[in-house]
Amino acid sequence: MTKFDRLLARLAEPGVVLRLAALVVCAMELVSAGSALLGARTEPYDGLVAWLWRQLGGDVNDRSLVVICVLLLVAFVALILRLARQGQTALPVNQRLAWLLLVDLLAFGVTPGLPFLVTALGAVVLPARLALGFATAQVVLNTGIYVYASTTAWLDQFGMLFAMLALHGLAFGLGRMAAAEGEKRRWLQAVLAEQMSGEHLLAEQMRYNERMQIARELHDLMGHHLTALNLQLQLGGALLAREDTSGAGQAMGRAEGVAAQLLADVREAVSQQRSSQRIDLSAALQALAEGIASMRIELTLDDAARDLGPRAAHALLRCVQEGVTNSVRHAGARRVQVELRGLGEGRDEVTVSIDDDGRGAPGWREGRAEGFGNGLSGMAERMTELGGQMCVTRTSPGFRIELRCPRWV
Repeated sequence: MTKFDRLLARLAEPGVVLRLAALVVCAMELVSAGSALLGARTEPYDGLVAWLWRQLGGDVNDRSLVVICVLLLVAFVALILRLARQGQTALPVNQRLAWLLLVDLLAFGVTPGLPFLVTALGAVVLPARLALGFATAQVVLNTGIYVYASTTAWLDQFGMLFAMLALHGLAFGLGRMAAAEGEKRRWLQAVLAEQMSGEHLLAEQMRYNERMQIARELHDLMGHHLTALNLQLQLGGALLAREDTSGAGQAMGRAEGVAAQLLADVREAVSQQRSSQRIDLSAALQALAEGIASMRIELTLDDAARDLGPRAAHALLRCVQEGVTNSVRHAGARRVQVELRGLGEGRDEVTVSIDDDGRGAPGWREGRAEGFGNGLSGMAERMTELGGQMCVTRTSPGFRIELRCPRWV
């Protein structure tokens, strides 16, 4: 695929099309307003502000009216860009709807040609059913305004209704496609981040298995041979002792001592090798944090993250993956804090907290949580299998989970 083909594919994405349409329409309005301020004859503004201006006795071509409409247009552009950037984030639905109504009021205040952009934005930031109701209300309101202000025949007014349906239907469709595209992108980022972190853990576990295999072979082979050598030397010493050869007996005794010491050293080395088999979880968690661009993941890890047993490392990584995925898919969080630290006097336990700033789950209760109940149950089961526990310490605002389990299992 050439660069031009990639550019065309990028321009064909629903989110890009929606942004370009908004920028073009707003740029046209700003150019028209600038021309009017410079004295050029342009189409007068026909929004609610212009209607009120006429009711108060003003002229629609007054520069003061143009300045007011430009300021409203700038506020409209700023708010619509802000809401589009936030998308379906931690704001509750009623607050998103309130901001949309404010943006819609600004659009109608400038010109009835702008509200279709608000319809598209509503399809992005609102749930599907509410977005459809909002789009329907937009069609009815726009058609009513045009019919009220128009003196044309009823057939032309009927055609205006279908034009409004087509325009706002297109805006609604583009908005829903952009919302679905953004959701798929966030989900794909979470899946890829989980895969990368899992690969890091798998690599660490493979190194662990290799070290264990070396330790077993060292013990089975060298330990066996050195034990046999020690037995043979003991037998040789006994035989030499029967011949009353004191020098040979002393030599054999020293050989026996050396062999025994060597055997003890080998066993000590094997024991040290076994005791040093720990999993470093920090790289896997870092890969998970860097793999999700739709929100900020803050890691706070102490030395315990680099010295975990294989079962504990695997269970904790899966739990963190599940917690982060819940924050991405269900909570609409913009920030997640993950903290891992050792506990106890001997630091033989480890605790992990997962804290997000999303919508939370005020109605959550243990054993049932809409949307991610199975995930939380799975996290609790993993901790129970290791002799640990999971608890939810905050459900609103945001959501906080704490995990605790033995460190070296």
